[in-house]
Amino acid sequence: MKSLKNIAYVALGCAVGTACAQQIQRAPLPESHPLVATWRIDIPSMNCYEEYEVRADGTKHSRSGEERNESEFVISVIPSLKGFYKWTDTITKNNGKPDCSGSFTKLGHVAVNYVLVHPSGQRILLCEAEDMNSCFAEFHRVGK
Repeated sequence: MKSLKNIAYVALGCAVGTACAQQIQRAPLPESHPLVATWRIDIPSMNCYEEYEVRADGTKHSRSGEERNESEFVISVIPSLKGFYKWTDTITKNNGKPDCSGSFTKLGHVAVNYVLVHPSGQRILLCEAEDMNSCFAEFHRVGK
């Protein structure tokens, strides 16, 4: 896994695994899905944090620096044979303020990432592909 110390910022909206704006239909998840929770990553080098509230109704609220986003997503209900959940996320609302890195996320931005859940259910890795070497952020659970 790439060292998190070498990553200046992480944001689902700024992830490398992005696609051109496209329509996706949000897909509700069971309340028991391991990603339905609030996830956080602290970025001490920027005196900042990012937080994602993944909701069972297929929406996500995120905060990064001054930025506040709403998005709709499709997350696989079960992991792939490699153990990853595919997560396609489209920004639907944005307050127009900068994230932890000073960047701005455009409405309609689509990010496609893969998530590996730690066996404890308390940590997740966000990855560009179904490969541990592509992981770029580790989040911890802060609430259900």
